[in-house]
Amino acid sequence: MINRFRAAMFALAAFATSNAALAHTHLVASTPAANASVVKPTTISLNFNEKVMAEFSGAEVVMTGMPGMANHQPMKLSGLKSNWSEDGKTLTLVAGRAFPVGTYQVTWHAVGADTHRMQGTFTFSVK
Repeated sequence: MINRFRAAMFALAAFATSNAALAHTHLVASTPAANASVVKPTTISLNFNEKVMAEFSGAEVVMTGMPGMANHQPMKLSGLKSNWSEDGKTLTLVAGRAFPVGTYQVTWHAVGADTHRMQGTFTFSVK
């Protein structure tokens, strides 16, 4: 009888745990969007599903292709400024000028309330 009671209480506690506490941080949208082709962007925005810990989160942008250069080596973009929104859900990378024509890969990492480091990548092109 006591074992059944304990099992029932354990099951109740497991179901009562908030899904938000169990969910990992993930990217819900970006501008430019994944696989988009855009004209002269000067910013990249990453929107996460929850507030992230800015000190443990960020992104890097690599130019992976350039028209007219068949063997273009990936080139990490430097000089991007990172700005976090007040709610801590959006990271905006600001360039000093428009991105040159080419293809880009954005690699992000984010740590949310569960303290798990999540990461991902997406690409876009500039025409």
